Amino acid sequence: MFDSIATQNAEIRTVANSLPPLLKYFAKSLFLNQLSLTDKNLKYFEECDEIWHAGDIGSVEVAERLAAFRPFRAVYGNIDGQEIRKLYPQINRFTVDGAEVLMKHIGGYPGNYDPSIRGSLFVKPPKLFISGHSHILKVKYDKTLGLLHINPGAAGKSGFHTVRTLVRFVIDQGEFKDLEVIELAE
Repeated sequence: MFDSIATQNAEIRTVANSLPPLLKYFAKSLFLNQLSLTDKNLKYFEECDEIWHAGDIGSVEVAERLAAFRPFRAVYGNIDGQEIRKLYPQINRFTVDGAEVLMKHIGGYPGNYDPSIRGSLFVKPPKLFISGHSHILKVKYDKTLGLLHINPGAAGKSGFHTVRTLVRFVIDQGEFKDLEVIELAE
């Protein structure tokens, strides 16, 4: 078991071949937060069955382009205007093959959850909690709540982050597998 990860210099790194059995799902998913969408970046989505966005989408055009490429789930972030906020919720709780997933842009992380989501997490913990906002890549298992937390970092060019990242993984028969951190080139 691991506590957390951070990126290094490799373009794609496999973080873990097998994580705790938490979800049953047959698809490869890609999480992101604030993407500068270019044709060369779409190659990372080709293997994915779904794309999940942790907020700061930036524009309706980015959301539409991702949704045209693969089924798309998202929450709005603090930089998103009213047009995005009308299309995507602040909190997205959904079930994938019997497993509950919760996404919120400003959510914190294990041991320091944002007060706006703490009640939902403690009353009915999902198996996977995804947040964005900090632009800091973090994958951490919360032993207290029995959930995996993922913050995919930031894939956009705006902000204070120096490394642009995506997170991609497989959920297969109740297990997380092949979790990858993808560092985008400049």
